Parts: sequence; C-alpha cells; structure tokens
Amino acid sequence: MPKILLIIPYFGRWPFWFDLFLHTCRFNPTVNWLLIGDAEIPQDAPSNVAFKRVTYEAYLEYVSDRLGIQFKPTRPYKLCDLKPMYGFLHEEELKKFDFWGFCDLDVVFGDLRHFLNDELLAHDVISCHATRISGHFALLRNTPVLREAFRMVEGWSDRVCDQKNHQLDEKAFSKLFIRYKNYPAWLRPFLPGFNRLGVRCSFIERYSTPDCRIAWEDGSRNFPSEWYWRDGRLTNNASDNSYMYFHFLYWKQNFWKQDYKKEGGHLLSGGAQTFEATPDCTFFKIDQNGFYQNDSQFIGS
Repeated sequence: MPKILLIIPYFGRWPFWFDLFLHTCRFNPTVNWLLIGDAEIPQDAPSNVAFKRVTYEAYLEYVSDRLGIQFKPTRPYKLCDLKPMYGFLHEEELKKFDFWGFCDLDVVFGDLRHFLNDELLAHDVISCHATRISGHFALLRNTPVLREAFRMVEGWSDRVCDQKNHQLDEKAFSKLFIRYKNYPAWLRPFLPGFNRLGVRCSFIERYSTPDCRIAWEDGSRNFPSEWYWRDGRLTNNASDNSYMYFHFLYWKQNFWKQDYKKEGGHLLSGGAQTFEATPDCTFFKIDQNGFYQNDSQFIGS
C-alpha cells in the first residue's frame, strides 16, 4: 500500500472544530499527517498525526534558507502559497513515503482509502477538482521532479515573497499539469503544452466544497444541507453516495461569523456550535449551524 504524508503548516490557536478533524484522521490509520506550528500539541491525537512544534519566526527562517529567498509574510495565511513547495521543504520527513500532499484544516474526512485505491494511486498527481489542483486536498508522487516542480512556475520566488496571497497551488501550479481547462477532457492531451511535466495526472471532481463555484453532482445548485459522518464513512442528505471529504468553507465563511475572531487569517471561534469528539464517537452531523453529536440537539450548547 503506497504510503502518504499530508503536510499542514498552521500557526496560531487550533480552530474550534480541530478535535473533529483529528477524529476523522484517526479513522484513516493508513494515511499520515504532519502538522507544523506553534500551538499546543493535543494529548489524545491519533498516532497517524505527527506534530512538529516550532515558532512562526523560526519556520519563516527555515523556509527562507531552504528556498534561498527572503520570506517574511506578516500573516500566516500566506503560507498557503508554499503548498507546491512542501515536498521540497520537507524532503527529510518524506523519505519513507511514496506520496506527499497538502490539505486544509476546515475539512472532515470520509474513508480516504476507498477513493485512494491502486488505480488512482497509479497516477503521479491527484487532484479533487476537474480543472485545477485542489488546495484543500491534493497528492503528488514523491519524486525529485515533483518535489521541485514549483521552480517551473514563472516568477515563483517573487510571488512567494509578495505579501499578497497568489493562490499558487490552484492557479499557477495547476497550469504545469493541466491547460486548456475549458476544453473537453478527451481533447486536452492532444493540445501543445498540455502537461509540461509529462506525468500521469488525475483531475476528478469530488464535490467536496459545496455552495461555491462548482455546481452539485446533478448540475444544480441544490447542495446538501446536512453532512453525516458515521464510523469513518461520510454521506449527506442530497445523495446516497459516500464522499472522500467535506470542505465546509462556505458555511465557515458565511454562517459562523457571529462573535467572529481572527488570528493570522484563521477562524478561531464563531456562531457555530460544536462538541468534544472523544475516541469512541461513532457519529456526528454538520449543518450551517455547526456540529451535532446526534440528530436531536447540540452537544455542549
């Protein structure tokens, strides 16, 4: 079974749903995560989630030295522009892994290995969007070519050093692997410069980020209003399918802003309800109001 490491630098307090994120990692024991930051390490974290505690200033210095640039962003959110470089930045930690990747913390996972099967992992680049690299979850094979592919992005060092977030992962980095995204998928491989790196790519829409730009599976804007996690399987009230993960970006940005606080660009607390997920938790539900442990009431409200 190919070994996978997902890397997440995150500075500041953990978001209020963090124990639910970790709980869904626990139910994916054959996938590994490395979280790098300055927050306190949870005592009951699952064994497949490793933590590396470092100050923000020390991490910026490390990135600067490793990339040979002056990387001094004022807001930790700018670290998202480093996603294409995680394989190079953390090459040492990746020695025993076949794939490296990145994901966000505002997600809960379903059964990842159900989707990351042998057929899919025969590819070198795996995205959960049909026409671009998905910044909330993407995998790349652990090869020298893909660890340093970011160097092919025009002006990458200037973009990284700029205080503005350029969304390099979903924009400029994507263009190394998929061009002519508005053309039919069958036609793209025949067009010049379609895949500059010549690697096998999988771009499949997983419908993981509802209510945003991409329509739902049936082509409508009728998105799920509830998502359910049960014993590692993720479903919702709009389909009988199971899903790889749920990226609740829209609800976070639009419904959880009551008593809203930010630190370094990260949502810390808001109008959403939540509960503490103990290791024996077998079910929870999410809707625009927050996280429930059962269907009848909020736990801890």
